[in-house]
Amino acid sequence: MPRPERSPLLLAGLLATAGVAHFAAPRQFDAIIPRALPGAPRTWTYVSGAAELALAAGVALPRTRRVAALATAAFFVGVLPANVKMAADWRDRPAPLRAAALARLPLQVPLVLWARAVARSGKGQS
Repeated sequence: MPRPERSPLLLAGLLATAGVAHFAAPRQFDAIIPRALPGAPRTWTYVSGAAELALAAGVALPRTRRVAALATAAFFVGVLPANVKMAADWRDRPAPLRAAALARLPLQVPLVLWARAVARSGKGQS
């Protein structure tokens, strides 16, 4: 399979893996939900996991790929506050964990760009 055709499927796989993780190990996600959000953190963990699974399905299907990839880019921007909270909360953790939390922040940029690239190259008709 040529690389341009693999890219959407890799993005879908990343989203699906993250979505499943929200249900398989929700406690780690609960901890990074910003306190400013109303309701229980577990609700937000499950909602964001379900959103990732839906986005994965949309990106995987050529018919919905363009719109789903644009929504994925917006989703990646939307979860940035959780990554900021994680970096702030982990500032007193051991150096490798602190580095991992900090690395998540700039990682959002290539994820957003990847989703936008998939949207541009998508053959979606939705």
